Amino acid sequence: MAINRIVSFLPSATELLYELGEQDKLYGVTHECKYPEEASLKPKVINTVINSDQLSSKEIDITTCKLLSEGKDIFVLDDKNLKNAKPDLIISQETCEVCAAYTNQVNKAVKILEKKPIIHSMDPHNMKEIFESVTKLGEILDCKEKAKQITDSLEKRIAYIRNTSVTNEPKVLAIEWIEPFFTAGHWVPEMINIAGGANMISKTGEHSRRLTIKEIIKSNPDIIILMPCGFDAKRTNLEYNKFLKNNNIWNSLKAVKNDKIFAVDANSFFSKPSIRTVEGIEILAKIIHPDEFQNLIISKDGFVHVKK
Repeated sequence: MAINRIVSFLPSATELLYELGEQDKLYGVTHECKYPEEASLKPKVINTVINSDQLSSKEIDITTCKLLSEGKDIFVLDDKNLKNAKPDLIISQETCEVCAAYTNQVNKAVKILEKKPIIHSMDPHNMKEIFESVTKLGEILDCKEKAKQITDSLEKRIAYIRNTSVTNEPKVLAIEWIEPFFTAGHWVPEMINIAGGANMISKTGEHSRRLTIKEIIKSNPDIIILMPCGFDAKRTNLEYNKFLKNNNIWNSLKAVKNDKIFAVDANSFFSKPSIRTVEGIEILAKIIHPDEFQNLIISKDGFVHVKK
């Protein structure tokens, strides 16, 4: 079956379609598909009922938990735009029902459409699986050579990080949500290890989970990296000042005392299993080993040093 019309329920898939040069086949995206910038001009087939731009991390958590406990959807389908898209292929995910459109929306889409599309789910939980997702989509869209060029380039960048000699391996704790605390799971622990840090608490491939301050104290990290899901560094810095800056228990941590707290652009480089996670590794390398990676070029707003 020839694939000429694609709908993406997943921002990382949208990014990859542009990187593969297949964006002209893309007829529907989500409200979160904002990279590259042109993607935001595509018709929206998925929207959210949570206005996260207007809510704090605590308010987002409360609203999300309430919706899930009541069996309500966080994401809603735009029936009209979906029907107009007439997709041959829908790309979705089954990793997290909070982060992106999930099984419910896929099932509804299939019922709505007269012509039943191919459903391809991208569910990577580590770097190897992220690269495999590039290869697989390249095979589906008959652009295997371009997919290989992408993965080869990304693997070279990772090899450079791995092969750079570092003198120590500081203990690093990545936090995916501030109020309440959540661990950063899935691919993030591996990213930290590649960048030359010893990842604390979470493990590669595991789902993110609630985290207690007692666990943070016990792990005694040298560096803490804040990466709330979907937030950029500036937004995270504001959340820090609101919830943590004046918290006495938090301020007793070694990493805080030593001025080793950082906020990263999680939305661009950490929250999604996209090919941009490789720049996320480069950002981590500059945070964890600033001297060894001082010449590494990263995005201007990739991270900020959070001040006490």
